Amino acid sequence: MAFSPAHDKSLVLVYIIFLLKSYSILKGQTKTYKEKKSVVMTESIQLPIIDLTSPDRISTARAIRQACVEVGFFYLINHGVDEKLFKKVIEQSKKFFSLSLEEKMTLVRRNHRGYTPLYAENLDPSSTTQGDSKESFYIGPLEGKSVVSNLNQWPAEEVLPCWRSTMEDYHRGVLDAGIRLISLIALALELDEDFFHKAGACDSPNAFLRLLHYPGELQLSEQVVYGASAHSDYGMLTLLATDGVGGLQVCREKFKRPQIWEDVHHLSGAFIVNIGDMMERWTNCLFRSTLHRVMPTGQERYSMAFFLEPNADCVVECLKSCCSDSSPPRYPPIRAGDYLEERLKVTYAS
Repeated sequence: MAFSPAHDKSLVLVYIIFLLKSYSILKGQTKTYKEKKSVVMTESIQLPIIDLTSPDRISTARAIRQACVEVGFFYLINHGVDEKLFKKVIEQSKKFFSLSLEEKMTLVRRNHRGYTPLYAENLDPSSTTQGDSKESFYIGPLEGKSVVSNLNQWPAEEVLPCWRSTMEDYHRGVLDAGIRLISLIALALELDEDFFHKAGACDSPNAFLRLLHYPGELQLSEQVVYGASAHSDYGMLTLLATDGVGGLQVCREKFKRPQIWEDVHHLSGAFIVNIGDMMERWTNCLFRSTLHRVMPTGQERYSMAFFLEPNADCVVECLKSCCSDSSPPRYPPIRAGDYLEERLKVTYAS
């Protein structure tokens, strides 16, 4: 597919930078992951399982509270998203990422929507690596009340039939599950179920679906290469689905050294849910926004991360139930949109 007249010199520049960056990473590479993985010491973690349809909402809220205080991660089952839709999204995701680089670059990321090539992102600002070994595609809020919904980019229907409709169905399904979960999280914080709705967080929320592809057998340099370098998520909640291939690891004590990384196993049909930084701010660090990463396994890996962020105008400030005279607020109030913009600038600074 040729570049269309609508794509200006900036797109060509992005493409050239990507090629140069990829060459610098691949040049002189000598070791494969299989030669290095013996030095990676990890354990496995057993995450709590939360049933979204449990009739005992109080007990469920207590279980969520414990999970968020102790781990910051849990499995979510009976969430309402059909297993067939999961598989269809994975299939359509594979079709997109199998397109030529030239075709994918016609949809290069703009306004945080669209395609991000290999090595374009570094989630760990302190890392000296040249980028994470993954490519992705962002889909923002769908058409509705918000004008920002029109910023989404889509592959042409003649190139990938039913691709857009599949992703829109999935986006809506996961958003519905996330909104239902937010009510339980409010209960877990000893608040009214509709607290986050009244605070404006769920009024046209900033909900982003990110399709991710991690290549399999990468040739690595002497420098460690990550599928996704160590980071915590920026927003309120993340609901992750994967194709079952491993690689996800968490570090419960992000400020302790040495860091202990634990493998998170796939649970068929379940979302892996984690708390983001804005929820940690809201709760005055009662709920953990846990450090996590994706390590190469030698296998190709596909996943779908759904980031449920508050409405951009929602003000995130310490909850009264999470502070006291002996534990005052650790962070000042901040507009959700401003916080996300600053974090994204750091991520894509290179």
